[in-house]
Amino acid sequence: MDWVDLRSDTVTLPTPEMRVAMAEAEVGDDVYGEDPSINRLEEISAARMGKEAGLFVPSGTMGNLSAILAYCGRGDEFILGDLSHTFIFEAGGAAALGGVHPHTLENQTNGSLILEEIEDGIRPDDIHQPISRLLVLENTHNRCGGTALSVEYTRSAGDLAHQHGLKLHLDGARIFNAAIFLGVEVKELVDPADSVTFCLSKGLSAPVGSVLCGSDDFIRQARRIRKQLGGGMRQAGILAAAGIVALETMIDRLAEDHARAKLLAQGLSQIPGLVLDPGTPHTNMVFLSLGEEVPLSGTEVANKLKAQGVRVGVVSKNRFRLVTHHGIEDGDIEVAIGAFQEVMGGV
Repeated sequence: MDWVDLRSDTVTLPTPEMRVAMAEAEVGDDVYGEDPSINRLEEISAARMGKEAGLFVPSGTMGNLSAILAYCGRGDEFILGDLSHTFIFEAGGAAALGGVHPHTLENQTNGSLILEEIEDGIRPDDIHQPISRLLVLENTHNRCGGTALSVEYTRSAGDLAHQHGLKLHLDGARIFNAAIFLGVEVKELVDPADSVTFCLSKGLSAPVGSVLCGSDDFIRQARRIRKQLGGGMRQAGILAAAGIVALETMIDRLAEDHARAKLLAQGLSQIPGLVLDPGTPHTNMVFLSLGEEVPLSGTEVANKLKAQGVRVGVVSKNRFRLVTHHGIEDGDIEVAIGAFQEVMGGV
């Protein structure tokens, strides 16, 4: 069966150009710093982010964890949103492996944290309390609908953090989606952050990897932590080669995913029993729920859609996330809308 897979942009496949680049990649031992393909990827990534250096990591989770452990010691604290990927979906790594305490604040519907609440959440100099070291923001924000934090907000949050002696790390797994949605250069969008992680294997379609970027000193420390976490790789330039192609060829086309998400939302909004989140889609994610009158659960609807060749993400009892990405074409959007129509029409 040819699936229309809208569960996530992590299901993207490498392009033919990536496969050729991987087969022909010049490689060396990366732990020795001798893999030319990885070195080039890290240099290109740092330049795109406007940072001094980059570090290729197997996953965004390892990139975020490496950043947190580089900034925070055992018993220190980092501030982040209660709906953030780092808090919900990264297996509690900062606490389990680093003894770093997460201090959550309520995410607003646009993915932001209220600046006054951030300031109130920064601990005073008190031996009873952990030391606040780091603020973590997410852009685009996954669980808040794929929303994009603006340059102005990120700058204000960064200024606030720095005024209180904290660093700002940006979980920018989909930062290029944010930049395209906002119509700004990604370098400008991440400038207020001391470090940023971005993913190569989501909308950019590389098979593996993320890159963590920041200052030379920071990346030197993060490289040691990557080794501690088991992320020291050898001839991994085969993977980095695909990442280079991703950065060179796949960024601008993310706008197509945003356009198709709008088409999908428009079609689904006409189907009785489906309730779309206000404003969705912001980038490449469509969030919707079943109406109260629908007797089926989200899982039951998803199973019926799967029987028709359409896969969707179920994020709560009656709520879905649908993600457009490379490999999803206009015809697939029509198929997905038609599948929803048939399933909901039979309720």
